[in-house]
Amino acid sequence: MGVGQAMDGLSIGQVASSFGLRTSTVRYYEREGLIPKPARKSGRRVYGPDVRDHLLFVRLALDSGFHIAEVRALVKGMTPASKPGERWRSVAATKLKQLDREIESLKVKKRLLEALSKCQCPSLAHFARSQMPAKSPASA
Repeated sequence: MGVGQAMDGLSIGQVASSFGLRTSTVRYYEREGLIPKPARKSGRRVYGPDVRDHLLFVRLALDSGFHIAEVRALVKGMTPASKPGERWRSVAATKLKQLDREIESLKVKKRLLEALSKCQCPSLAHFARSQMPAKSPASA
């Protein structure tokens, strides 16, 4: 255990610095229910060592594209011994579908920008008209 950690737990500064976060971010995660509320000693937050596992998972989830509300649902009831359960798989499956849609959207945008970068059109309006799908008579 490090200095100031023996039996006293971890200060918010120790927790934040071990993850390269600001203390305000740790407080925000706490308010949002992403990490457990710590004990207090003389009015100061004192985190147990399990907060590191919570933060590791929270950072992984956020880096994977989950939103705060989704992470909150994932960590609800999480303990140090928790194993991925059905709700985790369900949220991950939903997120995978969302990411697939985003990837397709980005591919369309990329193709459009590639076409624009090669454009020899007389005007941007001409280019835009050339990129629009043809309307069927029923939709006109």
